[in-house]
Amino acid sequence: MTEDKNLPEELQPTAQTDTGQGGEAKANEDESGIDRLRQKIEELRELADTHKDQFLRKAAEFDNYKRRTESEYINIVRNANESLLISLIPIIEDLVRSLKSGKDQKDPEGFYRGVELILQKLMKGLEARGLVPFESVGKPFDVEYHDALLQVPRSDVPPHTVIEEVERGYKLNEKILRHAKVIVSSPEDTPPEQENVPADGNTKGAETRA
Repeated sequence: MTEDKNLPEELQPTAQTDTGQGGEAKANEDESGIDRLRQKIEELRELADTHKDQFLRKAAEFDNYKRRTESEYINIVRNANESLLISLIPIIEDLVRSLKSGKDQKDPEGFYRGVELILQKLMKGLEARGLVPFESVGKPFDVEYHDALLQVPRSDVPPHTVIEEVERGYKLNEKILRHAKVIVSSPEDTPPEQENVPADGNTKGAETRA
């Protein structure tokens, strides 16, 4: 239909909207797209529910695992020395028997020998678990191993040599567990006021280590 330019706008003929088969097909297509979106949303919702259920199950399993490991750790710490204590029981019993028989013992040498054997048994048990004493007498003073209590002038050994062990030092698996408390040699011409100075020349070595 041709538009007449001489007629007012409100009198112009109105174009007819096509509401035939093309419009119906478009409506069906839109409806089909909406159905597909709804189906996709439903699939995603089901997938989300599945993942949520899996997450909650894993969280519960982890919580149970955490509680179980914490309980096992507490038991390990609590019973860490169980094997050591079990090994000490026979030694304690040996000491009890030795002391009991020692009351009527008229042979001091025999009693001494019995106690010595018990001590050897104890030391073997401790050594099997990594606790060993280390020798100090005759060795150069070393702050990594020794605490010097005092110095004594000596001419028969080099200066700063350990000449007496007051308390023995111990190592646990190569770690210094306790420093040895020792007396150290010094040159004979050392002034008396310096005789109580540790072999390394400072007072730190003479302090008792915890």
